Amino acid sequence: MRHLLDTKTLTRADALRILDVAEDMRDTQSREVKKLPTLRGKTVVNLFFEDSTRTRISFEAAAKRLSADVINFSAKGSSVSKGESLQDTAQTLQAMGADAVVIRHGASGAPQTLATSGWITAGVVNAGDGTHEHPTQALLDAFTMRKRRFGDDSRGRDLSGMAVTIVGDVLHSRVARSNVWLLHTLGADVTLVAPPTLVPQDVSAWPAHIVYDLDEAVAAGPDALMMLRIQLERMNAAYFPTEREYSRRWGLDAARLAALPADSIVMHPGPMNRGLEISADAADSPRSTVLEQVANGVSVRMAALYLLLAGERDTNEEDHR
Repeated sequence: MRHLLDTKTLTRADALRILDVAEDMRDTQSREVKKLPTLRGKTVVNLFFEDSTRTRISFEAAAKRLSADVINFSAKGSSVSKGESLQDTAQTLQAMGADAVVIRHGASGAPQTLATSGWITAGVVNAGDGTHEHPTQALLDAFTMRKRRFGDDSRGRDLSGMAVTIVGDVLHSRVARSNVWLLHTLGADVTLVAPPTLVPQDVSAWPAHIVYDLDEAVAAGPDALMMLRIQLERMNAAYFPTEREYSRRWGLDAARLAALPADSIVMHPGPMNRGLEISADAADSPRSTVLEQVANGVSVRMAALYLLLAGERDTNEEDHR
């Protein structure tokens, strides 16, 4: 695997390989000594043009547990904010000897540009670009669903026959886009629920059903219900009348939680707006996977970095178990 830029072009075989390696990584994280020597001598750069403490810390933990050297590069307050281009920044990282670059950028396509420009020889991981994709989030979500469904018997399995409903601000959500493509590739049946104003203009090519009524979607009995964060910071127009109205019609409250099948799980990519898209009852219930998603994120990102930097050279399982 040379780069991880999106889930739309990720094959089923590659997706399962990442998830299965993540299982191996997860097994190592229950040991007393969690650190592996796998990427010793490698340098991973976290290049964040947008703030995201959670994602950056997750990637940093993943790289450090594989013994890589980590450089955190925040564009705020740096030469980038003074007008340095992505090309200049990339060439600086190349001169530093970066082996992998984890990039989060406000412009859709920036990771693709970095990976294909020839400015840098490092492997590129997309940690979120504009309203385009966030592949490792979708992978950790799929990993979490698979783990809840199959337990320790997860390796090699896809999500065939699973019904997944994604609710909320689909318009601004790269998490929703990455999940739609990956879940479809893994065999799941995907439904999107949102106010009409928060559905992208043309979703005819998306492998998903569109529903506007959350109660109707809950009544269908999904195996997993994923609540998206309302991205108020990306909204410069009124996409719904009031937050209270949104919560009443599209929020997961105690009544909707109770109406779900007993074995349905509740997911959220975080950070949560409690009381807006999800109630405290739902967020803290035993069926909520929110904290599992955070823990699994480190294992999945360890797997992605391993496959980028060591997997092609050495696929001997003993090296990463």
